Amino acid sequence: MEFNVYWVLIAASVIVILSYFFNAVASRTNIPSVLMLIVTGFAGSFLIEFDGDTLQPTLETLGTIGLVMIVLEATLDLRLDKQKAGLIGKAFIIAFILLFITTFGIALVIKFFFSVKQFEALVYAIPLSIMSSAIIIPSVANLIGEDKEFLIIESAFSDILGIMLFYFILDSVDLAGYGAIGLHVVQNIGLTLVIALAFGYLIIILIQKVTGEVKLFLPIAVLVLLYATGKLFHLSSLVFVLAFGLMLNNKNLFFKGFLKRYIIPEAYQELLSEIKLITIESSFLIRTFFFIVFGMSITLDGFNQITVFIVAIMALAIMYLFRWLALRLITPKQVYPALYVAPRGLITILLFYSIPVQHQIADFSTAILFLVIILSNLIMMYGLIKNSQNLDETPLSNSQDISIKPKPESPDAALLE
Repeated sequence: MEFNVYWVLIAASVIVILSYFFNAVASRTNIPSVLMLIVTGFAGSFLIEFDGDTLQPTLETLGTIGLVMIVLEATLDLRLDKQKAGLIGKAFIIAFILLFITTFGIALVIKFFFSVKQFEALVYAIPLSIMSSAIIIPSVANLIGEDKEFLIIESAFSDILGIMLFYFILDSVDLAGYGAIGLHVVQNIGLTLVIALAFGYLIIILIQKVTGEVKLFLPIAVLVLLYATGKLFHLSSLVFVLAFGLMLNNKNLFFKGFLKRYIIPEAYQELLSEIKLITIESSFLIRTFFFIVFGMSITLDGFNQITVFIVAIMALAIMYLFRWLALRLITPKQVYPALYVAPRGLITILLFYSIPVQHQIADFSTAILFLVIILSNLIMMYGLIKNSQNLDETPLSNSQDISIKPKPESPDAALLE
């Protein structure tokens, strides 16, 4: 079949329309839209033949851009104020603890079944230990109050901390001893943070003064440039995105004293609102094509191996057991439905395909990855449906606080709905 640009345009347009439809279905049924996208891509692979070697670079490119946009989207939803300090603190502690204990737990399983070194086991375990904010943020839109905020904040921290840990581990492979690794991490984060803050202030101050109509992709292009350049120099590039998002959404915290003079209120508020909108729309578009391509890349190889199912189920058991314990001990009010909302997705796939060849495990089947992603999303679907049924059966009283109303100046709630 000859290449025809019009068929490509038709296919791309149909995929985007389907994705909007899947989102509408997800909001009514709590069936994750990502599952529908993956199934659509998988079904499409039977209709059109694709070379797997061609799909993987496409998947990595979409995933890398999606990573920047998703972390930016997540940080633009984090408002650092005293009222939410407790909630943010709990979410951070749980994300941090779960990332490490889940990683070590899954690493033990991988080491046992594949007889590999601890380092390779850790490299494979980290992607499986990261929650997907790309899936959680749109999926929890129907939740109310602190349940919704807690899961959005926790998933954002899980993404950010997980990605940083993954690349720290890879960059530390040649370092001897925990002291050398710790020093490397501190130096890396310190240098990256200084550069990130400097560029963050510079971008925000300058972009307010741009008068042309076409300006919103300028800061995003600068962030992608900084991210890619930082990766080449082995810096913690995600800190660039994290710092910019937090600075932009928390001007009262970062623009104090003499720095206030550099804020143009109307231009700043317009910039914040438009950046949030374009980030959400861009993340949606990239997620759509990423999961479609991922679905197309799935093969049935490996599903005839009993080890694949044992490893996947044991990984899930570790994930949810540790999650239940952490939630019960640290924030018992958020145990349900938070226990069920821990899907794996874009970040898991992206990091899995970022594992260097020299550290890859030959016998580790991608079917394990596929099973963990699908089953964790099905578990989330069950939890959200169960939660909605419980809400329907619970009569509301006037004294119940069923929503958190944002401050008048904050567009957060409208963008998250």
